[in-house]
Amino acid sequence: MAVGIFDSGLGGLTVYDAVRKAQPDLPIVYFGDNAHAPYGVRDADDIFNLTTSAVERLWEAGCDLVILACNTASAAALRKMQESWLPEDKRVLGVFVPLIEALTERQWGDNSPPREVAVKHVALFATPATVSSRAFQRELAFRAIGVDVEAQACGGVVDAIEEGDTILAEALVRSHVDALKRKMPSPEAAILGCTHYPWMEDTFQDALGKDVKVYSQASLVADSLGDYLERHPKMRGEGTENMFLTTGDPKKVSAHATQFLRRSVEFVSA
Repeated sequence: MAVGIFDSGLGGLTVYDAVRKAQPDLPIVYFGDNAHAPYGVRDADDIFNLTTSAVERLWEAGCDLVILACNTASAAALRKMQESWLPEDKRVLGVFVPLIEALTERQWGDNSPPREVAVKHVALFATPATVSSRAFQRELAFRAIGVDVEAQACGGVVDAIEEGDTILAEALVRSHVDALKRKMPSPEAAILGCTHYPWMEDTFQDALGKDVKVYSQASLVADSLGDYLERHPKMRGEGTENMFLTTGDPKKVSAHATQFLRRSVEFVSA
């Protein structure tokens, strides 16, 4: 009954942590493709190939349902995976859905025409690949009208977080927020469109100002997963063990993960 969580690196641990707190008895297999991180600077074909390889490894671990806790993979690979690659007995879900549900205050299954929503000016902070895909804007347009989205590609932030360089990460976040506000001086809401960014949520909030509502994915994804498993209990896979898998150096990745989660975490080679 295990569920898989995939990320290009350690950012998905924010989702893992939220899911673990919400469902402490659910076995989770986490896969970090640290050897190939970050994905945000790769092209769509490369991202697709790396993502499908990781998902297949999670299937081997007994996970019929996999969460792509990576916005870049969700933006660049998920639609193609669902349309032409995914077997009927498996499911792969992305992380945009819960964000858009929260922002538009409507359920994903609501197929009524797009309508106006309360928030009109939205800042999107994401990796270069996510920004260039325009996946968030496309999905949002299906459900809401009159929303101005200004996207900021946050180069370097994921690398700094992965290396544990908090000082550099904070400086980069503030620089990217400044760049965004030159294009959109008064955003009403901000989307942290990368699962690494919740580690820097306080810095984003401080740089944006207290009047800007910041949407972070971890808790939203955890709530959405709980609802999905209630509606689709058969998607709980056959796996029974909690595991942390990585394509990188297990010792180095474990040390960084332990620092992030503030408890001992042991990765093994995928």
